[in-house]
Amino acid sequence: MNGKLIILSAPSGSGKSTIINHILQKGLPLRFSVSATSRPPRGKERDGVEYYFLSPETFRERIEKGDFIEYEEVYPDRFYGTLKSEVDEKLQKGENVIMDVDVAGGLNIKKLYGERALLVFIQPPSMEELKRRLEKRRTDSPEIIADRISKAAYELSLASRYDRVIVNDNLEKAKEETENIIIKFISHA
Repeated sequence: MNGKLIILSAPSGSGKSTIINHILQKGLPLRFSVSATSRPPRGKERDGVEYYFLSPETFRERIEKGDFIEYEEVYPDRFYGTLKSEVDEKLQKGENVIMDVDVAGGLNIKKLYGERALLVFIQPPSMEELKRRLEKRRTDSPEIIADRISKAAYELSLASRYDRVIVNDNLEKAKEETENIIIKFISHA
């Protein structure tokens, strides 16, 4: 039996990583898809665990070969993407794969995998709340926050193309709702 794909996307600051970590700790039959990046490892990050670390040149070569199901050049020479082999190998073993990708990447994956893929969009309650959360993190400059807010407006315009939209105005409720949607999806033949 082939596995299924669960793709979570959200604007930065919506709580997506927290929700994914919660889902992964629930003991569900899910494997996390490790993305590739051309940025150098940070801190104790290890190749093949947090990311597959590739040079910008290698990343470009692999794009040319068609090795990615989705990728994005976030800044010049700073790529992020999902290797086809990373996903297909797990699916062929019958494993369900959970992915954390940007909105455009999620839509591309849905085109490739159709009904085997579930797109879940985690939405902030409002742009004002999203801005407040980003400022509260104290990790980004005002310019970066402004960029993230601008990108969020674009991402929110695509939310209706996702299979399910979960408004994260209460984290515990959003975790539970996401978990229930995923359980229902993977238990349906």
